[in-house]
Amino acid sequence: MRQNPSFALGDTDEIKRLIRENPWATIVSQTALGPVASHYPVLLDESREDISIVSHLGKPDDLIHEFGSHELLVIIQGPHGYISPGWYDANPAVPTWNFVVAHLSGVPEILSDEENWNVLGRLVDHFEDRMPQPRRMAGTPDNEAYAQRLLSGTVGWRLTPTRTVAKSKLSQNRPVETVDRIIDGLEGDGAYASPALAAEMRRVHERIRAAKDSSATR
Repeated sequence: MRQNPSFALGDTDEIKRLIRENPWATIVSQTALGPVASHYPVLLDESREDISIVSHLGKPDDLIHEFGSHELLVIIQGPHGYISPGWYDANPAVPTWNFVVAHLSGVPEILSDEENWNVLGRLVDHFEDRMPQPRRMAGTPDNEAYAQRLLSGTVGWRLTPTRTVAKSKLSQNRPVETVDRIIDGLEGDGAYASPALAAEMRRVHERIRAAKDSSATR
C-alpha cells in the first residue's frame, strides 16, 4: 500500500480500535500455486500489549494457504466511501475515496486445540453479547457437544505482525470548510451517504482541531 505522511496511521491504540470495530478481515497468502485469499472474523488479543489478533480457518483453507509455513497478509478495512468533487470549494477538482485500513503481515502461530476452543468461544461471545438472548458455544450440553464435533474442522491461529502498515485517508489535506462540507454530504441522504465514514471523519478532525487549538494557546 502506497503510504503518504499526511495519512499515515501509526498510533497503536488507533489501529487496535480499527480492529475492534471492524473484525471482518481478508487473509492473503502467496502460495506455490499463486495468491489465495479468504475472509474470516478476527479478534484483538487483549492480553497482549502489542497488536495481536486471533481467529480460525475452516479446513481445508489451512492447506490452501499453506498456513504457518510463510508470511501472510491480513487486511482490516474500516469505513470508506466515495468523495464527490462537488463537496469541494476548488474548481476544477477530481473525486477521491476516503478510507481507513491496516495491513498486518507476519507468520501466523498455529494454536493448540485447547487454545482454538477458547478463541472460538470468545468469537461467539463477542458477537452474541449484542443479542437480546445471547447463545453461548458451550451454553448447554448439546451446544457444547455440537461445537466440539466441529472443532476438528477448524485451525486456530494467532498473528502478532512483524510489519504493520496503516492508513487513515480522511481529507486531512483539505481546508476546514471543505472537510465540514464533506461530512455534511456523507451525513445526508444522497447517493454516497455514509454515516460511518462521516462519524470517523468527524472524530479524527475534532482531534486535529483540538491539537491545533492547544498548540496555539501555548
